[in-house]
Amino acid sequence: MPVIKILPHPEYCPNGAEVKAPAGTSICEALLDNGIEIEHACDMSCACTTCHIIVREGFASLNEMEEGEEDLLDRAWGLEPNSRLSCQAILEQKDLVVEIPKYSINHAKEKH
Repeated sequence: MPVIKILPHPEYCPNGAEVKAPAGTSICEALLDNGIEIEHACDMSCACTTCHIIVREGFASLNEMEEGEEDLLDRAWGLEPNSRLSCQAILEQKDLVVEIPKYSINHAKEKH
């Protein structure tokens, strides 16, 4: 089972974290299933950018990005070449290191 190392984030995991999730799981689902409450305002339907992450290690092991995700990422705060929407990035067998950006475009947060 791949391990996702989450770099420290002041709100979601101040000390960083490591979680395991089965291949075929989205990064967003893996984080949520392990108590890391990453934003996902569109309920993981690829309609917003609130679940934007930056993949620091293991980017090439993820599924290929589809056009809808590419279009949405243009709106993400802090976009980098290795950015993904965590709801669309599907785990394979390789471990990852991810960073949750400090900000998102979401102006109002809700508990899901």
